[in-house]
Amino acid sequence: MVAANPPTRVIAALWGGPRKWPEVVSALWRTSMRFRATAITLMLTSLAIFIICVVIALVIRGDLFESRKDEALHNARAAVSAAQKQLDSGQTGDDRATIAAVWGEAQRVLGRTASSSRIVGFIAETQGDGYTPTGFRSLEYSSGQLTLSDELRTRVTQVPTRQAWQSIALPQPDGSRAAGIVVGQLLEFRGVGTYEVYIAYDLVDADETLLFVQRTLWFAGITLVALIAAISWLVLRSVSVPIIEAAETSERLAAGDLEVRLPVHGDDELASLGRSFNAMADSIESQIKELAELSLVQQRFVSDVSHELRTPLTTIRLAAEMINDTRNEFDPVTARTAELLHTQVQRFETLLADLLEISRYDAGSVQLEVEATSLAQLAEEMVDQLRPLASAHDTELRLVAPGGYSPVDMDPRRVRRVLRNLIGNAIEHGEGEPIVVTVDSDQHAVAVGVRDFGLGMRPEDAEHVFDRFWRADPSRKRTIGGTGLGLSIALGDAKLHRGTLEVWSELGVGTNFVLTIPRGPEMEIGRGPVPLEPEDTVVDLVDVTEPITLRGVRDLSDQPEPLEAGGGDDDVKGEQSP
Repeated sequence: MVAANPPTRVIAALWGGPRKWPEVVSALWRTSMRFRATAITLMLTSLAIFIICVVIALVIRGDLFESRKDEALHNARAAVSAAQKQLDSGQTGDDRATIAAVWGEAQRVLGRTASSSRIVGFIAETQGDGYTPTGFRSLEYSSGQLTLSDELRTRVTQVPTRQAWQSIALPQPDGSRAAGIVVGQLLEFRGVGTYEVYIAYDLVDADETLLFVQRTLWFAGITLVALIAAISWLVLRSVSVPIIEAAETSERLAAGDLEVRLPVHGDDELASLGRSFNAMADSIESQIKELAELSLVQQRFVSDVSHELRTPLTTIRLAAEMINDTRNEFDPVTARTAELLHTQVQRFETLLADLLEISRYDAGSVQLEVEATSLAQLAEEMVDQLRPLASAHDTELRLVAPGGYSPVDMDPRRVRRVLRNLIGNAIEHGEGEPIVVTVDSDQHAVAVGVRDFGLGMRPEDAEHVFDRFWRADPSRKRTIGGTGLGLSIALGDAKLHRGTLEVWSELGVGTNFVLTIPRGPEMEIGRGPVPLEPEDTVVDLVDVTEPITLRGVRDLSDQPEPLEAGGGDDDVKGEQSP
């Protein structure tokens, strides 16, 4: 079945290794509409989901950062405000211990309210001439380094009423760094000084949340792509399976199974297609049966008429022969009439025999009478038989046989008929130029070529040369009594031998017919031992196509021919006659 072969080949190729996978994918892309549509859907869906996931991840990342930043600014503002209230409510005076106590309590309030363990403060400006406490830093901050940019410190000092922030990389206890935000703001200790306070917040929890969201998005995207691929495959399968069934049914119908039909289910578009296809198949089946019956009637008619004509034709032929034998006793006009009658009766008998043979081919009742025969010897016999006819047309027959001596199973009667027809046509259309008959062989087949150097034919005419009753030049008369069926019968004889009969012709150059017969029923011919398109000209053949007699090598005909690449006949030489 058509649908079973590609999957089998694909599975076998997939098991063959990764090197064959590109070839398998390329083959599937060319041959499977379902695979191509699913692949395109999968690629476009994957691209769309990838873009959506990236956009969503970026949006969530931005929202997480903004919310975490707002939270950090709010906590820092609340912590600095609580510390500022503590400083404003404290009684300092000039007592150093009191100032230190108020300053220490403000630091503790700042640490409790800030929700961060990374706090640092610097003296920005001193007030008065009394004691001014130094800056401070938290214990956790002291274990790492907090790099503050000059731009951030400048914004803090120049805009005392507003907060300033900056993204930084905060060191972690394990030596790594994490994203963070540092918030800066001024803290005023009246009568003592102004301090720059910087509070750092890490965004580790935001990164973990973002990582979780990204993993969830990618998992959902991959799952969605897989689901879409499965759905697309199922949907396309529901459409492609009826198409595959239609293709298989069409191939079986074309192969001659006229009773095959498409299964029809439901009332949708595919069911309508199936019913239309089945109606078309019914119509084709009925018409083919009618044509077959008509052809059978025609074959029986031709066969019956031919058989019925044989008896009166035999009587007419005997009478014509008797009259022709005594034509010397008649006057010249009557003698010529008797001669023409005898010739045309013979031609009519030949035509009747050809019609009978054609009817046997049409009925499929032709059987081969196979025996081991040397093609080279058959060619020599036919050349000897037709040499007088060639001499009557001032034509020289040349035989070249480098191979084809060993016996091959064939029907010698039919092969003789093919050779007689080919050589006879060459004599009639050879325009008096030499005719070369070439016999050769290889390990697969034996072949014979008949080459003339006459007028030749146009390529469009050569395509019809095997048609029944066809002539390239209808105005030209046949000189050797052909019936117009010889080449058609010759082609049928070649096909009966599982061989080929091909023609090459060029206008003004000549024609070459090549008959190729395989050595065995299971052998493939391929390129035959005799080339179809010759490369030589009549001038080139003057010295190399002297007739070769096979009488000296007939004792080798019963020996098997070596099956070598060159045909095995190159070592057998015939005697060249002068």
